[in-house]
Amino acid sequence: MEVMQMKRAIGVLDSGVGGLTVVKELMRQLPKEEIVYIGDTERCPYGPRPHDEIEAYTWELIEFLLKKDVKMIVIACNTATAVVLKEARKRLDIPVIGVIDPGARAAVKGTRNKHIGVIGTKMTIESGSYEKALRHVAGEVDVYSLACPPFVPLVEAGEVSGERVRQVVEETLRPLQPSEMDTLILGCTHYPLLAPVIQDVVGPDVHLISSGDETALEVAAMLDYQELENGLDAVPEHAFYATGDIELFDRLASEWLGRPVHAEKVEVTGIA
Repeated sequence: MEVMQMKRAIGVLDSGVGGLTVVKELMRQLPKEEIVYIGDTERCPYGPRPHDEIEAYTWELIEFLLKKDVKMIVIACNTATAVVLKEARKRLDIPVIGVIDPGARAAVKGTRNKHIGVIGTKMTIESGSYEKALRHVAGEVDVYSLACPPFVPLVEAGEVSGERVRQVVEETLRPLQPSEMDTLILGCTHYPLLAPVIQDVVGPDVHLISSGDETALEVAAMLDYQELENGLDAVPEHAFYATGDIELFDRLASEWLGRPVHAEKVEVTGIA
C-alpha cells in the first residue's frame, strides 16, 4: 500500500457538534489515524427538516470531505445516516459507514429482556431505521421509539447539565417511563453529551447505548479489510471545520475531546 494512501484521513460529518462523540472514540481506538471533521452547526438541527433538505445538506458535507481526499467517510449523524447512507454507498468508491447499525448491534448485545428504547430526532424516529436494524439483528424485539426535539438545541448551545436541562430531559422522556425497556439507544450523536442527565432520569437499571464505540470498531474492521490503516508512526494531525459559530464549537469540542481544538469556519452551501 502506498504511503500517501495510508496517510489519507478518515472523514467524519455531522449536523453539528454531536459527531464529536464518535470522533472521541475513533481517536481512542485508532490513535494513528488522522480525522477531518465537518459539523454543519449553521444549519443544525437536521432532524426537523424535510427529507430532501437533509439529503441536500448531507451531500454538501460529503462533497466537502471528498475535496479533502479522505479514504473513508463516517456519517456520524443518525438523521443523515437514515436518509443518505444507502445512496452514498452506491455512489462513492470509498467506504461509507453510518451509526445506526453499530448502535443496534450494541443494544442487542446489551439487552436482557429484548425491550429496547430508542430516542432520536424526528426524522430518525419516523424513518424506522432503528426498528428495522434491531429486528434484523435480533428478530423479535419490543422497541419503544421517541423523538426528542429539544435535545440537540440544548447540546449545540452548550447546555448539557443543570436543573433546567434536567427538567427538559425529564419532561421529554416521560412517555418512555411506563415501558419495560432495560436498554436505551441514544439515537443521535448529540445525546451522549446529555448521558449523565438521561441516565439519572431513566434510572440505573436502564443501560444506555452510544453508537460511538461500535462505530469505531466497524471503522477499524473496514480499514483492516481494505488495507487502509495508517501504519506510520507520526502524530496524526486532525482538522476540524464548522459552518457556524467557531468560538462555541471550539469550546465544546475542546471540552469533549480533552484537547485544544481550533476549527476553521467554512461555507459548504452549493458544493454538491
